[in-house]
Amino acid sequence: MIRKGGAAMSPKAAQGDASATSRIESLDVKLEVVVIPVSDVDRAKTFYQRLGWRLDQTPPGIVQLTPHGSACSVQFGPGLTPAAPGSAMAYLIVADIEAARDALVAAGVEVGDVFHVSPDGPVDGPDPERRSYFSRATLRDPDGNTWLMQEITSRLPGRIEGGLTSFGSVSDLASALRRAAAAHGEHEKRTGERDDNWPDWYAAYMVSEQSGAKPPE
Repeated sequence: MIRKGGAAMSPKAAQGDASATSRIESLDVKLEVVVIPVSDVDRAKTFYQRLGWRLDQTPPGIVQLTPHGSACSVQFGPGLTPAAPGSAMAYLIVADIEAARDALVAAGVEVGDVFHVSPDGPVDGPDPERRSYFSRATLRDPDGNTWLMQEITSRLPGRIEGGLTSFGSVSDLASALRRAAAAHGEHEKRTGERDDNWPDWYAAYMVSEQSGAKPPE
């Protein structure tokens, strides 16, 4: 007998439990929509459209917008959530924090200064090494719901499966190609010769960035 939480289990029951765990871990589930609390639907709609987010078709009484390149949307409307307006906080990711902030400010959106995290707390300016997850900037909607923009170009291991590598926009793909080109240039300097197989090298590098795998050398 096998004991689980103090209760005895037969080997057959334990095997069934492991099988159920395996099935649930492989279940294909995608985050579709996050509901945010707002006090004025029209005002919030105007704000999020100013961010460049797409206005989606929805049933009456629901407003849904989707950030460019995102698979997940936000919704708001009367009675959709009991949460207090302004109480939400969520993360947005961008490939270039300074370029993203400049574009938003040019569109009339108030965005905090870029800062990066350090052992001693927040420090002004982007991370000197431009490490993923370190450089950030904050913006708030008219109700005070907080969005923390975070610069991510290379994922931590296991965050995205290598076989699911994708780019949500032309600009994201272009940025990834530029980073691959720069890294490939360093690769050719190390080897001292031209690499005619650069397409495969670029592909491996771009997949490694998203999956957190070791990049090609």
